[in-house]
Amino acid sequence: MTNTWTFNNEDELRSFAGQIAPLLQAGDVLLLDGDLGAGKTSFTKGLGLALGIHQPIKSPTFTIIHEYPTARIPLYHMDLYRLEGGGAEDLGLEEYFEGDGVSVVEWPDYLGASAPYDYVTLYFHKDDHDDNRRTITAEAEGERGHALLASISALAQ
Repeated sequence: MTNTWTFNNEDELRSFAGQIAPLLQAGDVLLLDGDLGAGKTSFTKGLGLALGIHQPIKSPTFTIIHEYPTARIPLYHMDLYRLEGGGAEDLGLEEYFEGDGVSVVEWPDYLGASAPYDYVTLYFHKDDHDDNRRTITAEAEGERGHALLASISALAQ
């Protein structure tokens, strides 16, 4: 079964993320895969707002991890873009993945041996003809990942 959602603009994308937020539990991991400008950080902003984060959410490209502990459940936003050459194994990401919050990981290809066993991957695609339009496809791994994806799939767009 292929899970696909299409969004005409950033507001629709953020709204979708906001619908996902109530489904999340401590230890959930969302891997966000897509080109630069595909909507990964915009999605995370919508998720954070729905979790109760009122401070600006920015891409943590230079700091790698931003922690938002004051949300309904803590949000750990990771951007691994700078780790293209390796090094994720040295960050202790497993503690986040198995911890008390939700981990959102941009550029998950760079996780290497630190990759979690239970997650949902959201693949972000930019439309070739409309700069505002985005499509997300999704896959899951692990028992909780499959359960979460089933709940996400039940959402009306």
